[in-house]
Amino acid sequence: MNRIDALFARLKNEGRRALLPFITAGDPDLPTTAALITELVACGAHMIEIGIPYSDPIADGPVIAASYHRALERGTRLVHIFQTIRTLRAETSSGPLTVVPLVTMVSYAIIHRRGMDRFLREAVTAGIDGLIVPDLPVEESEGLAHQAMAMDLRLIQLVTPTTPRDRAIRIAQSTTGFLYYVSVAGITGERKALPPELAENVAWLRTQTVLPICIGFGISTSEHFRTLAPVADGLIVGSALVKRLADAEKLTRAQVVQDIGRFVAELASALNDIDAS
Repeated sequence: MNRIDALFARLKNEGRRALLPFITAGDPDLPTTAALITELVACGAHMIEIGIPYSDPIADGPVIAASYHRALERGTRLVHIFQTIRTLRAETSSGPLTVVPLVTMVSYAIIHRRGMDRFLREAVTAGIDGLIVPDLPVEESEGLAHQAMAMDLRLIQLVTPTTPRDRAIRIAQSTTGFLYYVSVAGITGERKALPPELAENVAWLRTQTVLPICIGFGISTSEHFRTLAPVADGLIVGSALVKRLADAEKLTRAQVVQDIGRFVAELASALNDIDAS
């Protein structure tokens, strides 16, 4: 069974929600990325979203865009990312990472340039479980979705607050693994407040899909967790983590990993408290 499907089946049975941190591959470097993945799992992450750096990210705010730029400037390339993940999977073949899904956020331009079949084969070999392709419209996603599913990869689609209902229905019925609900209109980034209509929108989406719904964009505090947990199957934290990485530029690798791990452990603890209440 695909790790994403297995994870959500287990969490549903336990009455718990998933914590999904996002990190950029290669920021500040790939050895740190590998160390972070291991640490995040140890600190309570259920799934990890890995951003594949791209020079023109369409959905990302300045924090993640800058992170992509740093990774590219330091020579991070797709082949190195897959090699790092493949090595990490091999080195942790008997530990907790064996059951933790790894999902890539990747531009379709990268997939197209690599060749769809080659990209998917390399992703599977590396140990990737799912893809999020924010610049691939649902109307054009059937080929990738079909080929990915044949390789036991999940193609996770996004719905935003401004997605028309008829299109949202199509997306909800096309996604695999889970449905990614974007909490706010616009680009990624931390927000102080979340839209009041969010719960209503997610409740409606549940009438359109039996798959889990994970919420991302703008989530950065335990207060956000308390607001969203009642309506979400998983919570995605991205810009808040990436900003901490950028702010920790002068720290050693061990210090960076420890700092990010501590932050994720606090979020995991908050989520566990909510699940237990």
